Amino acid sequence: MTRSSWSDARSIAHAAGAALRSDVVDTLALTEALGHVLAAPLVSPIAIPHYDSSAMDGWALAGSGPWVLLTGGDAERARSVGLSDGVAVDVLTGGLIPAGAETVLQLEHGIVEHGSGSPHLHLAPTAPSGEPRPGRHIRPAGTESPAGSTVLDAGTRLGPVHLAVAAGAGFDRVPVVPTPRARLVLTGDEVVTSGVPGPGFVRDSFGPSLPGVITSLGGVVTSSVRVGDDASTTADALGLTSAVGAPARHQRDLVVTTGGTGDSRADHVRALLRDAGADFLVDGVDVRPGGPALLARLPDGRLFVGLPGNPLAALLSVLTLVHPVLAGLQGLELPALRPAVLASPIDGVRSGTVLRPYRSVHDPDSATAHAEPTPWHGAAMLRGLADADGVLVCPGSGAAAGGLVPSLDLPW
Repeated sequence: MTRSSWSDARSIAHAAGAALRSDVVDTLALTEALGHVLAAPLVSPIAIPHYDSSAMDGWALAGSGPWVLLTGGDAERARSVGLSDGVAVDVLTGGLIPAGAETVLQLEHGIVEHGSGSPHLHLAPTAPSGEPRPGRHIRPAGTESPAGSTVLDAGTRLGPVHLAVAAGAGFDRVPVVPTPRARLVLTGDEVVTSGVPGPGFVRDSFGPSLPGVITSLGGVVTSSVRVGDDASTTADALGLTSAVGAPARHQRDLVVTTGGTGDSRADHVRALLRDAGADFLVDGVDVRPGGPALLARLPDGRLFVGLPGNPLAALLSVLTLVHPVLAGLQGLELPALRPAVLASPIDGVRSGTVLRPYRSVHDPDSATAHAEPTPWHGAAMLRGLADADGVLVCPGSGAAAGGLVPSLDLPW
């Protein structure tokens, strides 16, 4: 088995996902679109804002004061046909600025005098010098964006504010990339799913965590099954005994397993894939932890990711293989690396790359945050990852404190 470098494994996984992406688009209501990836740019059919509006509660004014303050029907007519010189109407924040209005006087800066006839609006003695200034507190139409402009780019993962932008542009529904679907197959005779495990057994950490991890990456777990270390049962769970040509849409599905990727008598995944004629795209990764992870293409076109059985190794392998696959399926770029300054050294290991969760710590001698590698970095340890701000991608030869190393942000 020739293991891929960590960098190559990610690139291969991303390309494999991208190759399965199609032109199929789902159209969802805004209330359903949170977390989905926009399939096409959103081009606003209207200017934003689409009318001249007030930025303050107060009065819209025309000409110089004092101003005749129109009320009731007179005010409504003025809002419809426009203001003439020496006239004011009240306006609320976000309200329409009538034609002819030159400025807005803030509520705190005016005084209304009532006498015989129409009330009059005067500047308050406390009003700042120069008030009211032309154009003051008026938001012209199109200030944020003109009609026909792109307000959200294709490839945007829609968060709450993006949905607010879409709504503000008048959209009720948006085009999104279909959500990639994943089937989980969790293996291991030694795994228990509840209570405190006895000696020789371990508690299931993948059942409660992997569906949420997949969701955070833009996918959805459509089924999850647990099997023991039995070759026939595992083959059935993987669908290898009946994998003969899935529908085109389902060829974009992903199968993810945990455990069974080693070479012991209890590990059947690699042998089953070989027997089924799967194409191994990544047959192991030159990284610690997570070396046994693999990526294959099943005979029916689906992609298969085999995660190691140790929890930390498995979740870091999600970053190596699952995240890039799902990014490719959704038309997204390969998740980017960014530099981090090491607060403490990282020892070398016998692999090309070492992945180490880290926390950001403040350096008292500078304004720079440094990356403190977790001391809990064994393949079975999750405590360090649970407390992490990101993952360091360090050369296998190690790195000294103060050095710059690439890092990945955690997507969950």
